Amino acid sequence: MSDDYYELLEVSRTADDGTIKSSYRKLAMRYHPDKNPGCAESEAKFKAISEAYDVLKDPQKRAAYDQYGKAAFQNGGGGGPQDFGGFSDIFENIFGEFMGGGRGRQRGPQRGADLRYDLEITLEEAYHGKSTEIEVEVSARCGPCEGSGAKPGTSATACKTCGGHGQVRAQQGFFVMERTCPTCQGAGRVISDPCTACRGQGRVDKAKTLAVTIPAGVDDGTRIRLSGEGEAGARGAPAGDLYIFLHLKRHPVFQRDGTTLFCHAPISFTTAALGGTITVPGLDRVGHELRIPAGIQSGKQIRQRGAGMPVLNGRGTGDLVVQIEVETPTKLTARQRALLEEFRETETGEESPESSGFFAKLKDMWDDLTD
Repeated sequence: MSDDYYELLEVSRTADDGTIKSSYRKLAMRYHPDKNPGCAESEAKFKAISEAYDVLKDPQKRAAYDQYGKAAFQNGGGGGPQDFGGFSDIFENIFGEFMGGGRGRQRGPQRGADLRYDLEITLEEAYHGKSTEIEVEVSARCGPCEGSGAKPGTSATACKTCGGHGQVRAQQGFFVMERTCPTCQGAGRVISDPCTACRGQGRVDKAKTLAVTIPAGVDDGTRIRLSGEGEAGARGAPAGDLYIFLHLKRHPVFQRDGTTLFCHAPISFTTAALGGTITVPGLDRVGHELRIPAGIQSGKQIRQRGAGMPVLNGRGTGDLVVQIEVETPTKLTARQRALLEEFRETETGEESPESSGFFAKLKDMWDDLTD
């Protein structure tokens, strides 16, 4: 059995929190002792993946593991995964006695992990905004023990190893070293009679329905934060946050760049030659009338002010840019063909200066090559 946390959870090193959690749940169900009674191998596997998940679900512990491996949690030969502080914590642990005796703080249970939820919406919903509900699977505070982790009617007691401080000190020659208590893992308290509903964790997995308000003008990648709706903290600690990342579905007509909307509008060659008007329905549910100047060419853009996307959390709207595409007729009646033939016979070249100029340049180039 591998001792690499990522291999144990069968995920890549770049896996996001949701992927890690999903894989852990599947493996935990497969190897849970209740489903494999008497199987020492399954029990060992269950403990190993639980240890791996305990580290990788915590961003700080995961960062430490990615950099140092399991050595990040072997502080003076202590037990399982422990808190891994920055340079300032190490400095204070070593020199605290010389600077006033150190902090002597109690770390306590850690805040729950933040979660990510990806939500896909239409461009129309991004324009107008919407209210919706989402369902997420989270670790929520255990009801029977109210998040304490202790069996109802009982309570946690102060850890005898650290005296309730969550930290233990050891004299190493000239220095006094402080590390996370290996007995209570920094909580300062131990549970002798754990809650059967949550197995002493103070939290249980459950589905939760949340109301989400999407403001008008959101763009692809916009992040919405729901405070306190992430993973519940262990043994009554505060919950993390839930971050909703919005993704826009591809629209059949419009493309978006910031607050500007773009679309292509085909027009007949007679409208292009003679001019006229076209109506383009916008996302604002209004028909925008655009004037087509006579002689317009394919690729020409016409801008309609204020018909684009609304400004997120601001005032005003962007523009609608319509790119004209002149459509050549493919099915002609005899009368239409006769009229076009008559028109061709009267052409002088001045009606289409660009094409006349292009072929004139080609003729001059050919003449130069044959001289």
